[in-house]
Amino acid sequence: MSRLILEPSATAAWHRVVTEAACQAQCELDEQRESYLVFLLMRYLRRPELVRSVLALKFLQALLSHGQMRRESLQEVGDQCLIFAGLFPEQAERRRVRLSYFVDLGRSAYGDLAGGPHAGSAELFHTLACTFVVLTDVLRAIRQRGDSPAMTALQAAEFSLETDSTLARRVLRRYTRATLVAPGGHRRH
Repeated sequence: MSRLILEPSATAAWHRVVTEAACQAQCELDEQRESYLVFLLMRYLRRPELVRSVLALKFLQALLSHGQMRRESLQEVGDQCLIFAGLFPEQAERRRVRLSYFVDLGRSAYGDLAGGPHAGSAELFHTLACTFVVLTDVLRAIRQRGDSPAMTALQAAEFSLETDSTLARRVLRRYTRATLVAPGGHRRH
């Protein structure tokens, strides 16, 4: 039977979930990225309309907008891609895209924000873009229950080859001891 853990606030509860998932995924998060994930989860998980979003269209609309609207739209695209890639990877299959689609689109959205004129948040978004797969791995670990792997062998192989996910490589090792070789003979470590 699972332990019941009570936290004094929703923020504290989500903080515990994120820190335990980061530990389970063997990913080190600094305070900034940890806090970002906590508040991302608090903001987005009560929004079921997310699954109806056409992210590529939202991304293009964000790029065509200006000022605060552009920043908010790009952040929303990056955040939704992070949630889909980490917590709801089945959305890729439903939308008939590869999981790396969400990774690439999310990195692009955060990367565009990093190049923006707001120096205070530029560093944060640069970090989010550069460590998008690490954050995805942490969210994927939240999904994982007990000893069951966070993804199938095929999903792990695909995600590892396309994004160099550490979690995907570890999951793949649970299925096989074979060495994963990318097309063209480039070996992933």
